[in-house]
Amino acid sequence: MTLSRREWLRTGALTVGACVLPGRDGARGAEPDELSGARPNIVLVMTDDQGYGDLSCHGNPILKTPHLDALHAASTRFTRFQVSPTCSPTRSALMSGRHPMKNGVTHTLAERERLALSTVTLPQVLKTAGYTTGIFGKWHLGDESPYQPHNRGFDEAFIHGGGGIGQRYSGTTCADAPPNNENRYFDPVIRHNGTFVKTKGFCTDVFFRQALGWINQQRTQKKPLFAYIPTNAPHGPMIAPEKYRKRFADTRVKGGTVGFFGMIENIDDNVGVLMAKLAEWKMEDNTLLIFMTDNGTSGGAGVYNAGMKGKKGSADEGGTRVPAFFRWKGRIGEGVDVDRLAGHIDMFPTLADFAGAKLPDNGQVEGRSLVPLLRNPQAEWDDRFLFTQCGRWKRGQAAQAKHRGCAVRNQRFRLVGDKALYDMEADPGQKTNVIDKHPEVVKRMRAAYDAWWEETLPLMVNEDAAQHQGFGPFFSEYEAQVKAQGIPEWSPPPM
Repeated sequence: MTLSRREWLRTGALTVGACVLPGRDGARGAEPDELSGARPNIVLVMTDDQGYGDLSCHGNPILKTPHLDALHAASTRFTRFQVSPTCSPTRSALMSGRHPMKNGVTHTLAERERLALSTVTLPQVLKTAGYTTGIFGKWHLGDESPYQPHNRGFDEAFIHGGGGIGQRYSGTTCADAPPNNENRYFDPVIRHNGTFVKTKGFCTDVFFRQALGWINQQRTQKKPLFAYIPTNAPHGPMIAPEKYRKRFADTRVKGGTVGFFGMIENIDDNVGVLMAKLAEWKMEDNTLLIFMTDNGTSGGAGVYNAGMKGKKGSADEGGTRVPAFFRWKGRIGEGVDVDRLAGHIDMFPTLADFAGAKLPDNGQVEGRSLVPLLRNPQAEWDDRFLFTQCGRWKRGQAAQAKHRGCAVRNQRFRLVGDKALYDMEADPGQKTNVIDKHPEVVKRMRAAYDAWWEETLPLMVNEDAAQHQGFGPFFSEYEAQVKAQGIPEWSPPPM
């Protein structure tokens, strides 16, 4: 039988027999048909630049993350979960279910981070199944109005601009509201459903506070909810409240790592509040809680990286392997590890499966529902190829960057660039290049990448986009609101 290119890509060029996990400890989870279409509330927390090793439950010798450790203990965990090496691409994959560059996202700035308007988004699909949707934190998929989350399926949008609070591009272009260039992570100005408000507190606390208030408002309604909480922390600059910084005064942690670790421990406390509130509101039994991060660690030299090669921005494992915890009390196994290859493109079909929502019929979704593995970690799971391309080339140089910052990954191997192959099961730290020992594997991976690149290149719709000069939309829209009505104080909803 001859496969089409799309079918060939989805099967990983050649399907490598069904992979069956050995038995594992921990609860088995729900039986067949108890998860698909169950329509739980969904709360997805995704932090920014926190790597796989930036958790004490993953062996970090300095960080203390007791609440995330407790979530880890109560979850089914995907231990080979892959994302993109940088921010916007991962968000693009989550929102679309396909590799990010097919949505036009080839960078994190210069209007090349915009999620193509032709893309059907995850919240749009969840809304067809009756969900109410909210985002609280970092969007980073386009600041112009048509690209904003309130026009892409979110009923509630509480976000900052650009890729970071107060972020400037090339030292001149201001992507966020003007006051955020001065006070940065404390008391930020946030855009709430199209209106800027002046908040009070540390940014992560503010995002979780608004999210929890919104969940509290929605929980008595008859509709299930989707709360997406993508924090901007612990992205640089490395700023944390003093109470979190001072714990590291007597440790070997120095410089910016103090702020980086402080932000992570602050996130951990907020996750603790979230879990406590779900229990207090008796929502644990009908809520799927997911924790993940958007790329490998951005921590400095000496930061624990779980033995992996590469960090944020790298096509190596350390740039793309992140935590992925799924907790649904009584419905999904607790303390269970799944080592099948999974990734960001799988989140869209997984959540649509839980919601009982129909996937778009435009062929955009390349990922797979992870529900079979969440239902039974020993389920059969065909091998496949996932593709990494770091992007970030200079405008107009996509074709020349084809083999720069790229990787192809299947269950066992990682091909990095065109010159290095690693056996990730035997050599997870990527110490030995075995490209000469597996010529057939290399041949298949190269062919799959070539076909993927051929499909993807015409879809890079932002490569010729006009770039904002001086001020981005958030800056100018803030100034217009100041003149028209002023900037009101934030009033967080009760919780």
